[in-house]
This record gives sequence, C-alpha cells and structure tokens, in this order.
Amino acid sequence: MKIGVLAVQGAFIEHEKMLQKLGCQTVELRAKEDISNLDGLILPGGESTVQGKLLRELDMFTPLKNLIDDGLPVLGTCAGLILLSQNISNDSARYFQSLPVTVQRNAYGRQLGSFKTVSGFGQMRDVEMTFIRAPVITETGKDVNILSVVDDRIVAVEYKNQIGLSFHPELNEDTRIMEYFLSK
Repeated sequence: MKIGVLAVQGAFIEHEKMLQKLGCQTVELRAKEDISNLDGLILPGGESTVQGKLLRELDMFTPLKNLIDDGLPVLGTCAGLILLSQNISNDSARYFQSLPVTVQRNAYGRQLGSFKTVSGFGQMRDVEMTFIRAPVITETGKDVNILSVVDDRIVAVEYKNQIGLSFHPELNEDTRIMEYFLSK
C-alpha cells in the first residue's frame, strides 16, 4: 500500500514512521510530480495557512483536490482537518472544502493550551489523543459521522473517504487510528 504524506510543512515525519511501522510504503509529497498511484493521503498537522499557500504555489492543490473528490482515502490531522473543512469560523481562508464541517482554529488556545487525554474513537476505547494548538469541529453537515467528542467538543469525524482529526495520533504509540484509516 502506497500512502502519500503531504511534506511541504508540518509534522509529516511522525506519520511516515507510523505508516512504515505498519508495513506501508510512503511517499513525501513535495511537488506535483510526487502525486501518482496513491492508495491514500495524509494531510499532517502544522500551519494550515502555510500549507495552503504552498499547495497552490507548488501546483499541488488541484491534483490533490481532484483525488480527494474522486474518493481517495484521506486522513487530515489538526491543520489537515482545517485544509479539508468547508468552513473555518474564525478565518476567511478556504482550502479543499471537501469535508462538510465548520472548524474553529486554535480552539484550545496557544501552545500552552496543548494537552493529552484518553477517550473513545468510534468503537475503540482508551485511545491516546495529543492536542497541539488544536482546532475543534463546531458544526457537522449531513452524513458526517462523529467519531470522537472530548469535553463536549467534536474532535474526530468521518465523511465518505475522509477522516478529520483535531488531534495527533501519530505522536502516540497506539496505531489503531492509523490502522482504521488504512482499512479504508
């Protein structure tokens, strides 16, 4: 299985290491030419504004949007969730707009508001979750499946081929969320 990991900015190495641990081939997506024959896509955490700008400057935005719209399984974590979201309540920027949710950027505050917790995720129990300047999902559209809620805030959803997470599963030892993504 070949998974593309957006590698223009942000925490992509940790995703690659976890995928490789699970036996996947990974390819760092740094240029338009890197986008070929993918079985899945990961949009990592980082800075969504910078990632969105670089996606356009590197002419990667449209090819990736087309793949997502055509059903390629995609996992967006933190900034990746923001890139997928249809709306951002506290920002006028818009990116792929393929996931029918509204997110609020930096909902937990600045870096000092980062934290770890354990919660449920779909049918899984006791899943470690690391939140770093994380967004939250404030609204969901029709047919969006809520996978996790922490402190009355939606932090994980699934819609068709897309999984959006406010947190970083790649920063923990638990591989179950990545395995769930790979099953898609």
